Amino acid sequence: MTAFKNRQDVTGAIITARVAKGVSWGDVATAVEQSKEWTVAACLGQMAFTSVQAGKIVALFDLDETALPWLQIPPSKGSLSGAPPADPLLYRLHEIVSVFGPAIKELIHEEFGDGIMSAIDFKFEIAREANPAGDRVSLNMSGKFLPYKAF
Repeated sequence: MTAFKNRQDVTGAIITARVAKGVSWGDVATAVEQSKEWTVAACLGQMAFTSVQAGKIVALFDLDETALPWLQIPPSKGSLSGAPPADPLLYRLHEIVSVFGPAIKELIHEEFGDGIMSAIDFKFEIAREANPAGDRVSLNMSGKFLPYKAF
C-alpha cells in the first residue's frame, strides 16, 4: 500500500476502492453509524471522521494506515469555484451546495443512475420546525429525475 501525503489522495483511494469493491454508500454509512448524506460528504473530504470512524473507513477500503490522520483533520470545506453571493441567506445556501453538493450528486447517481434532477419540473417547500434549542428551517426539494440518454 502507498502512504498518503494529503486528503485528496485519500479521497481518491476511497472512491476507487468503493467502486472496485461494489460497496454502496449506504453500506459505508452503516459502517460508520452516520447518515448516508454526512458519510458521503465525509468520504469526499468535506467532514472530519472521529478516530473510530476513520479506523472503520481504513478497514472497509483496505487503506494504508497513513490515511487515518487525513480522515480526522478538519477539512477546507466547499468544493465549488467562483465567488459566493454576498447576501447572508443566499451565502448559506451556496455553502450547503458547496459542501454537500458532491455528496448529493453521488447519492442521486447511486439511487437513480446517470442523470440530473430537473430544476424545471421542480417544486420545493419551506417549513418551520419547532425546536427547543431554536426553530429550524426545513427545505424540501423535489425535482424530476432526467436520465442522460445514449445516442
